[in-house]
Amino acid sequence: MLQSIPLDQLMWLAGVLLVAGLATGILAGLFGIGGGAIVVPVLYEVFGAVGVDDSERMHLSVGTALAIIVPTALRSFMAHRRRTKIDDGVLRQWAIPVVAGVVAGSALAAISPDVVLKIAFVAFAALMSSKLLFGRDKWVVADQLPGRLAMTLYGFGIGASAPLIGISGGGIATVVLTLYKVPIHTAIATSAGLGALIAVPGTLGYIISGIPHLDALPPFSLGYVSLPGLVLVGGIATLAAPLGARLAHAFSKRQLEVGFGLYLLLVGLRFVIALIAE
Repeated sequence: MLQSIPLDQLMWLAGVLLVAGLATGILAGLFGIGGGAIVVPVLYEVFGAVGVDDSERMHLSVGTALAIIVPTALRSFMAHRRRTKIDDGVLRQWAIPVVAGVVAGSALAAISPDVVLKIAFVAFAALMSSKLLFGRDKWVVADQLPGRLAMTLYGFGIGASAPLIGISGGGIATVVLTLYKVPIHTAIATSAGLGALIAVPGTLGYIISGIPHLDALPPFSLGYVSLPGLVLVGGIATLAAPLGARLAHAFSKRQLEVGFGLYLLLVGLRFVIALIAE
């Protein structure tokens, strides 16, 4: 598959992956996300360019994005922890239900066709961008976080959605926390802590579910995880994450909300176009 691609095109694809890694790391630190929302669309295009079948592209993109999130999210979390007060109580409450949700979401993703993952990504982008762009401070559920049952359900939902979309769950968690009047900077920093917690079991799930499909995947794939994509994008993203964390403190609450909302809107539109084309 790769052997049939001219060297200049391979170099171009490598360059795209490196730029995506830089953008992923900065966004991870800036918004407290693992970067999957930018990596998935980029990997989807790159894997299409190297000839990956349409029936496997989205699974390979999501699985690779989750693997990339592991080191990126950890770096982002540590950078935020040095600068912002993180709500450790929220992380403790969400730990078990989030992991349980990831297991359930990974199992669902393994048996779902590509179109289901695309629809899940579009739904996520539409809901999150609407809240961030058009929401106001009065858009709150309550003045404080809910009880254990509601927090457990939130944690399970965040964990279950992440493997379907290829994200760390940080974007969803940030919106949930801000609905309960948690300050945006604290919400971003706390959400960054969910990254590795979600990405590790999610990555393992995609590796296992992709093993029967190795014949249809590009060289150096570990199940639905592309090792070249992991090294090129993940390596740069991990180095760039602290830069994004520093940038986050240079912007106001509203600037962060609008920036994150526009970003989610744009990547969501990309997959709307892909769904229409099908």
